[in-house]
Amino acid sequence: MDIAPHRIPPEPTWRKPVGMIGMIFYIAVYALIISVLSDQIAGTSQFVQVAFYLVAGLAWVAPLKPLFLWMNTGRWRVK
Repeated sequence: MDIAPHRIPPEPTWRKPVGMIGMIFYIAVYALIISVLSDQIAGTSQFVQVAFYLVAGLAWVAPLKPLFLWMNTGRWRVK
C-alpha cells in the first residue's frame, strides 16, 4: 500500500514571484526605517535599546502573514 500517493504539483502562479518581490521591498524599507530610528535611540539607556531591538527584530514578521496567505491561497484572510 502506498502511504503517499504520487500527486502532480499544482501549476505555478504569478502570486509567488510577486509576493517574493513584495517581501524583499518590505524588508528593505523596514530595515531602512529601523536604521533611522536606531540613530535616534543611540543616546538612550541600554535597556531601552535592547527593548527596541527586541521588538524591532520580531515585529517585521507579523505584517507578512497576510502576504504569505495570499501567495499560497489567493486570499488575504482566512475564511
